[in-house]
Amino acid sequence: MGTIDLRAAADGNLFADLSSQVHQLPCCIRFDGPSEVSHYFKPKSSEVEIDGVKTEEAHFRGRKLQGATISLPSGYSGFVLGQASDLNANGKRKASSITDENPCWEAKAKFDNLTYWNHDNLPSKDDTFVRSFHWFNIAEALHKPVKVEDLVAAVSHGGKDQL
Repeated sequence: MGTIDLRAAADGNLFADLSSQVHQLPCCIRFDGPSEVSHYFKPKSSEVEIDGVKTEEAHFRGRKLQGATISLPSGYSGFVLGQASDLNANGKRKASSITDENPCWEAKAKFDNLTYWNHDNLPSKDDTFVRSFHWFNIAEALHKPVKVEDLVAAVSHGGKDQL
């Protein structure tokens, strides 16, 4: 099992802000490394607005993509994680170095919005990706502490429409 170190996230100035640069593509790219994406992937506004969301258009490997930029819910941030270095400030290996069995990850960049893309349909509020954000509200309701007053009110009304 590994660990994720978000201590640097407390001071957001320590790493890059990638807002408006994070994309969720409807495909799998089997490459992990640097690439000059901005030379090839050039989204443009399509001047179409659906459900109050402005759509964008781009092409990837000859296929048209239609997308929309959405903000993460209030109180949430996205992070790009990278494996933590096992070198100290002098460039020497730390005494308790990271092993493959127990990797340590750390925040490298942060984002507050992202653009998701569809192959053949315009983005809408009914897209699976957008609907997955409803989980934040559900999780908050499920984990919200129940007050004694709420329980008393539920019992006195026979539990109807209260919980």
